[in-house]
Amino acid sequence: MPDDEQVAQPAAQETPRPARQRQSRARRGAEGAGADTAVASIDAGPPHPRLRDVYRNEIVPAMMTEFGFTNSMRVPRVQKIVVNIGLGEALTNGRAMEAATRDLMTISGQKPIITRARKSIAGFKLRAGNPIGTCVTLRGARMYHFLDRLVNTALPRIRDFRGISRRGFDGRGNFSIGLREQIIFPEIDYNQIDRFRGLQVTIITSAENDAESIRLLEMFGMPFVRQS
Repeated sequence: MPDDEQVAQPAAQETPRPARQRQSRARRGAEGAGADTAVASIDAGPPHPRLRDVYRNEIVPAMMTEFGFTNSMRVPRVQKIVVNIGLGEALTNGRAMEAATRDLMTISGQKPIITRARKSIAGFKLRAGNPIGTCVTLRGARMYHFLDRLVNTALPRIRDFRGISRRGFDGRGNFSIGLREQIIFPEIDYNQIDRFRGLQVTIITSAENDAESIRLLEMFGMPFVRQS
């Protein structure tokens, strides 16, 4: 046998054309299913708010019986929640606004807006248009999620907490509460903040008086101080 003779290698068996087409269709189908799953997960959005079900299934029937409402639409509801951080230090500290906005966005899950002075006050060295705070208005699912975390997670973390005062009502069914530190919310990393900042939470309801609003928030779990 000659030295330069090479041993013939068996040719690789070629996949028949119909089989290749079936494999290609199957691969495209799998990729399409994966894309549909990703789109569905994006469209699903945030989880369903627990307190919305509590309101519909428990609070509405209970308040209709307690207050004698004949129509479920008459039962007061939470319309929106406004969370605000005042920043007088923003006039001298340029980084304060950035830090406060970041903290508020972390707490609320929504991008805040910057509030500006409406008029100039010489005593405070304030000019109209200067940034003096940041706030966010929550509605819908984000509102219920925030209220749930506020009532069941954040408020119990306050040092020596003994309940919320009832003096925060304005006579028209709206309630405001001041919080001294943003770190009571577990979303805030203590090692990432530059300083402690207080914030104000205002809960706007459709109640016509404070009695209805108090009862509504009590049934949501708001830990008011017990009346003696």
